Formats: sequence, C-alpha cells, structure tokens
Amino acid sequence: MSLTGSVWLIIVASFVAANLPFVNQRWLVLGPAAAHAKPLVGRLLELVVLYFVVGALALVLERRAGQIAPQGWEFYAITGTMFLTFAFPGFVYRYLLRRHHS
Repeated sequence: MSLTGSVWLIIVASFVAANLPFVNQRWLVLGPAAAHAKPLVGRLLELVVLYFVVGALALVLERRAGQIAPQGWEFYAITGTMFLTFAFPGFVYRYLLRRHHS
C-alpha cells in the first residue's frame, strides 16, 4: 500500500471508529448488546479504546512504511482532538437529532 493510501485508510478508519460508539448499542462494537441505552460515560470510554485501536493500526502501517518517528505530547493532543472532532456527527445523531420514545 502506498503512503497516501495508508494515510487515507487511517483517516477513514478514524472517522468510522469515532462514530461507532454513538450509532451502535453493542459494547465495543462486537460485544453483547446493552440491555438499556448505553450511558454517555460508556460511549466515551469506548471512544478512548477505539482511539488506541486506530493508533495501533497507524503504528503498524508506519512501521511497514519505514522507521517510526518519535512523537511528543503535542502529537497525541492533536490526534485526540481530531478523533473527538470526527465523533461529532455520531454525537449529534445520538443526542440531538434522534427522537427518543418514552
């Protein structure tokens, strides 16, 4: 896979992974379905876990492309905020647009 293809794969995987906790009632996507609606805290914890899963995928692709560049705290701050930004459509769908029936 080319370097450009790897970058686009990570961007698409990040967008999909960031929205999965909000459009899915299963725990960690493949686990058991939540008996009731998952709480926001549970969704945010899933978001953190999926951030690290996508990060591991990015690390594997970077290792295949060559030497892994050392990263400082700035890198993680930027990628974390990008991941949260990618999660915004799912959050809006779950908590602002979707009508809840009593």
